[in-house]
Amino acid sequence: MKVISAVLTAAFVAVASSAAFADSRVFIVANQSDGYGIDQCLAKGEKCGAHAALSYCKTRSFTQAVSYRRVDPDEVTGSVSSQGGLCQGGKCDEFIAITCQR
Repeated sequence: MKVISAVLTAAFVAVASSAAFADSRVFIVANQSDGYGIDQCLAKGEKCGAHAALSYCKTRSFTQAVSYRRVDPDEVTGSVSSQGGLCQGGKCDEFIAITCQR
């Protein structure tokens, strides 16, 4: 019984430590309408944005895109408030958060 307990403990530690060393990073990018609809796929977290998010991550030496979604400017630390210049001519800038992992 002690052997089984020791094996299970070792397996748990191995799994927990490998997850702890996973390198992930969130990139905040401007959501610019490109006329192809990819911007909306990314912003809404829809399946059609998966390839664009993965491509973005791969160009930055990451292996996968864990998630992608629209973020409010207030969620971004150090961003300009919505009254401070993100809106011009009735159009406001939007941002996408892409989480990449190695």
